[in-house]
Amino acid sequence: MPQEISVSYQAIKSKVYRLIDALVVGEKSEAEVQESVRRWWSLIHPADRPIAQKYLLMVLGRSNSALDAMGTELLSVSGCETVQPRMTEPLLPTKRMRLVERTMKENSVRTAI
Repeated sequence: MPQEISVSYQAIKSKVYRLIDALVVGEKSEAEVQESVRRWWSLIHPADRPIAQKYLLMVLGRSNSALDAMGTELLSVSGCETVQPRMTEPLLPTKRMRLVERTMKENSVRTAI
């Protein structure tokens, strides 16, 4: 019997945060986190994938914004006068998010065939 995977916003947020925590504390490598996401995605029913993708992208976007805000504030309060690569920094999360969106779309198309 197939395992049911919750695609609620809270369930997806919890999954993402658990994976981030595992990476931060060194329990998993980046490759292991990616493999976990692949396995998790394959367990989601194809009919539920559009909403799961929507929530996943929301969580990733908000998490990325929070990390950017914390990093920016840390630099401002620490008195660092280092030159920040402002021109390229905002582009990286956008490119990363586009890559995630494209990957999710490609995976959902492949599994639907």
